[in-house]
Amino acid sequence: MKKLLIVVIILLLAVLMTMTVPTKQTHKDAMMEAVKEFVDEEADNRFGDNVLTDIGKSVAVKTVELALNTKLKEHNYLVLNTTYVKLNGEEHMLSLGMFGHVFTFDKEMLHEKLEEALKAKEEAASEKEAAKMSARELKKLEREQRKRERELAKEQKRKEKEARKEAKRKEKEARKEAKRKEKEAREKSEGV
Repeated sequence: MKKLLIVVIILLLAVLMTMTVPTKQTHKDAMMEAVKEFVDEEADNRFGDNVLTDIGKSVAVKTVELALNTKLKEHNYLVLNTTYVKLNGEEHMLSLGMFGHVFTFDKEMLHEKLEEALKAKEEAASEKEAAKMSARELKKLEREQRKRERELAKEQKRKEKEARKEAKRKEKEARKEAKRKEKEAREKSEGV
């Protein structure tokens, strides 16, 4: 008799759980409430309470709401259900629903996820900046290399010009010397 009673209780519990599984909209509503609380608290802590903060809060909440409307998926396990979003190929569970109630992520988890997202964004930005710096450094090195090559070419031309000048000067001196010797030879032949 006890076994039958346990089976009946389990069956009744399963039927009750099946009948009280929350809808996807109930999940969204519970998550939006948690997001609003989180955004309100974070904005007030960081920026204080003013008109711009209120506008920022409403924009943040609307952005999350739009994201949930498009990206939120549901797994229904008959006696309970979960919602998740798929980011970077990974499923991230956002809520669990059973007995007509939705259990969502808490503020600490939201804060951690926000910090992780900010850290990932900063890392991506620093990697991008490093890539830019590398590209700038590479361009700078290329410019310096071209400048050195121009200077070397300029120096080579200067040396070639000096060598031609020197060759012309020596040729002129050789002609002068030849004329002087020719003149001396004529004077010797005339003087003899």
